[in-house]
Amino acid sequence: MPNQSSTQALSTQTSSSLVALTVSPAKVIRGAGVLISAAGEIARLGTRPLIVAGDRTLKISQESLQSIFQAENLHTVTVSYGTDCCEASLKALREAAKEHQADVIIGVGGGKSMDTAKLVAHQLQLPVVTIPTSAATCAAWTALSNVYSEAGAFLYDVALSRCPDLLILDYDLIQTAPQRTLVAGIGDAIAKWYEASVSSGHLQQTLIIAAVQQARVLRDILLQKSEVALKEPGSETWQEVVDATVLLAGVIGGLGGAQCRTVAAHAVHNGLTHISGHGSIHGEKVAYGILVQLRLEEMIPGNQLAAAARQQLLKFYAEIGLPQKLSDLGLGNITLGELQTAAEIALDPHSDIHRLPFKVALEQLMAAMVSTTAPIDSNRIDKKGERVTGN
Repeated sequence: MPNQSSTQALSTQTSSSLVALTVSPAKVIRGAGVLISAAGEIARLGTRPLIVAGDRTLKISQESLQSIFQAENLHTVTVSYGTDCCEASLKALREAAKEHQADVIIGVGGGKSMDTAKLVAHQLQLPVVTIPTSAATCAAWTALSNVYSEAGAFLYDVALSRCPDLLILDYDLIQTAPQRTLVAGIGDAIAKWYEASVSSGHLQQTLIIAAVQQARVLRDILLQKSEVALKEPGSETWQEVVDATVLLAGVIGGLGGAQCRTVAAHAVHNGLTHISGHGSIHGEKVAYGILVQLRLEEMIPGNQLAAAARQQLLKFYAEIGLPQKLSDLGLGNITLGELQTAAEIALDPHSDIHRLPFKVALEQLMAAMVSTTAPIDSNRIDKKGERVTGN
């Protein structure tokens, strides 16, 4: 497919490749209470929207959404995506869109809803509008959808031909979400620095340099402002953190491509979904995955800067409520077999973990996964999973 080859070209950045960037939505509208005034922008894209949302979103906001859309004479049908962006949901939604003769897809909700709506629109070659109801991910921005099993296990991702045609970020709508979702969004977004810097910090392409430096800015915003933002929902600082998690995090992946988007932290997330199901949300697993990645950097090449960064993050996580260890993800009673399953999936030959500048053995990854809160020491793990004294 054309978009897949474009993404591959972006990742490899060869001089003879055609580089096709999917940097941003065609239009972004943000502010408090902007959904009402932005409904007219949806009407420019189509008059028969299929609205894709989760059960919780439908229960809370279906009536208000319908009244807003009806004011613009939009003939809407709303369908739940179920429990995940999975093959069964995608098939049912494609059929619903065809039956309704939909001319635009609207995703309303969290990351799963965004991914599902974007992928259905991509498959049907229709415009798509994203209306996030939480700041848990940057999915409302990106040209990417993750597909899961019905049980919540990550299967694969799909590079889309473009970012959404319209993103509506209504702070009032975001503020109705549980605070846990913003905390998770902070964990997902701050991973951009720790992943992009290790995979792409040495590269010299102008836009990748820009992406890595924006990831640094994103990290600094979140470290400095998250605690205050969580104490003052709706405040200017809170809005800045929401912008960071939903918008700026998306910009980084758009400019830098896949190699700036995910490395070991997201690979660990993918592995955990096969043993935890829906027990924790995306950004929480990614946040834990950052600690695993830093632990690997600390143990294998003996990177003491990674050790210091891990200690800094442990303090930050404690302040805002992000998970520091497996038990914080509800996996305190994990078996050795389950741990090995998650690690094996994270180490799949096609996994993003291989963007690390060193090889990781199964025993090393398992050791890192159970030692994310370990104190700094001068030891590291060799290829057999045994400790050796560092220099």
